[in-house]
Amino acid sequence: MPETSAPGFQLATHAMVVERAVAELRAGRPVVLTEGPRKLAVLALDCATPSVYDQLAVVTGKRHSLLLTAPRAERLGLKAGGDVSVPLDGVSFAEASALAWTLGADAPASWQPAEPLMSASTELARLALLLPAMICADISEDDSRFSACLTLERASLSGADMARQTFETVVRTPVPLKDLGNADFVVFRGGLAQKDQVAIVVGKPDTSRPVPIRIHSSCLTGDLCGSLKCDCGDQLKNGLALLKQAGGGVLLYLDQEGRGTGIGAKMRAYGYQHLGLDTIDADAELGLGSDHRRYEAAVAMLGLLGIAKVIVYTNNPAKIAGLRAGGIDVSARNAVTGTVTKENKHYLRTKLLRAGHILDIETLLAAE
Repeated sequence: MPETSAPGFQLATHAMVVERAVAELRAGRPVVLTEGPRKLAVLALDCATPSVYDQLAVVTGKRHSLLLTAPRAERLGLKAGGDVSVPLDGVSFAEASALAWTLGADAPASWQPAEPLMSASTELARLALLLPAMICADISEDDSRFSACLTLERASLSGADMARQTFETVVRTPVPLKDLGNADFVVFRGGLAQKDQVAIVVGKPDTSRPVPIRIHSSCLTGDLCGSLKCDCGDQLKNGLALLKQAGGGVLLYLDQEGRGTGIGAKMRAYGYQHLGLDTIDADAELGLGSDHRRYEAAVAMLGLLGIAKVIVYTNNPAKIAGLRAGGIDVSARNAVTGTVTKENKHYLRTKLLRAGHILDIETLLAAE
């Protein structure tokens, strides 16, 4: 048996309890988040049913409240400067849902700044790919009504975050690709939930020199279905072609749909974009930030491929910052372009003006 005090064992324990908590929230059940003597019952409104919502109100003596993140609070017109807590006594499930993510909802009459433990619950929502609208209620240490709920300490969230960086290689197999010839698909497994991530190795990169790479986050609509709302499909295809032109490189295809929010939140945001909001404001209506992606997996994958120095094909400075934070030497950046269309020009303009991406403004203007 491993030593329970060993760092690896502790990280695995943190990851295990967080993964279980994520599963409970996605199943529509509350979990108990603790810090010192304080215990907080937490329920994700995104997966709760009206009956469970009502039951939680009863067992907590209607002392439950709704955690709204800073982006959602700002969209509601609240001058909070951070997350807020809204008391829910007398507020129905439908009213709470409207307050949490409905476009054009009225601001709450009563609210206060959220306490740190409540705000910490949104990290569980992020890991669960749920909207960060959390029903929270303080409970006493001896409240047996929550004894069947999974309990985790707040410290487990930071401990599990460290476990995200642990990956192993599963398999490496050649796959013939159209217009590219043979490429090696390398599958890695690790991080929270032990997800499989894929690297596509084009040609024979020389790892003794800076290796051309691209980090590409999954986009079901653009990569697979050819959506005109974004340039992701173009960037995937053109990125692979550029790696071949460079004499070989690696494309890291990360499971981070919707800039890390998941397909459900992405489709909700698309609905708001159809009503005229840009991508950042649409996400803010749902309580989400402008970008929830992480790059520990990319760093770990490069390490297992023996790559320490890279030339990054990207328009997004955040990817470069994420690699450098993980110890990867980024020696240069090259652009990756897509086709500008009437359907995606506003999306690309938002990337340029609000998300800090490096794009050719003249090309965007020419599409007007």
